[in-house]
Amino acid sequence: MSMGKILVVDDDINICELLRLYIEKEGFDVVIANDGGQAVTKFKTEKPKPDLVILDIMLPVFDGRQVCREIRKTSQCPIIMLTAKDEVFDKVLCFELGADDYVVKPFETKEIVARIKAVLRRTNGDIGSEKTEVQEQKEVRYDKLVINLTNYELRVDGKKIDTPPKEMELIYYLASNPNRVFSRDDLLNEVWGFDYYGDSRTVDVHIKRLREKLQGISPKWELKTVWGVGYKFEKKD
Repeated sequence: MSMGKILVVDDDINICELLRLYIEKEGFDVVIANDGGQAVTKFKTEKPKPDLVILDIMLPVFDGRQVCREIRKTSQCPIIMLTAKDEVFDKVLCFELGADDYVVKPFETKEIVARIKAVLRRTNGDIGSEKTEVQEQKEVRYDKLVINLTNYELRVDGKKIDTPPKEMELIYYLASNPNRVFSRDDLLNEVWGFDYYGDSRTVDVHIKRLREKLQGISPKWELKTVWGVGYKFEKKD
């Protein structure tokens, strides 16, 4: 049985075939695109849809940023970006575009496979495990705010707000533990998992994006920075 479908997007054919070899060995199906135009087309037309996208930034036709934006218009499918630069700006940009993770070239193929499994675990639960028909409903509610992690749905003042999976998991975790302060490392461990390879700036980027969605919605709660410590979801009396 297939573990899922991975769309690999890179203009380097050798990299694509190397990734195909290692990823298929782990039980996944692999679809390849060599430019941004192919990537968008294959993502929209593949049946079933890809479960995850590995996306190079430097591509012909459309670059990886454009492809990521196009995918995010209609889907929260996990995306791992490939970047040739190990700079904070590039990492932050990946997350601001809605990517779930990034890998810096040159990379170890085994690391890519590990990241695929880690991202899918975070977004879909244990890989290969059977899903029961009745699942525990994961939902928290506050004034003008509903966070449903079962359906990955965020409603603000009654309106559904498109939110990437990792932002959903972060706000759900904070809101499920109101008034408790978490350091960035706490949140990386609890939300991203011990197998996350990034740094604490990742948390700051996701908090910033959540604030843009939630700022000033209600006087009864606030996503708050505790200077020198971390963040908390403050429930006000």
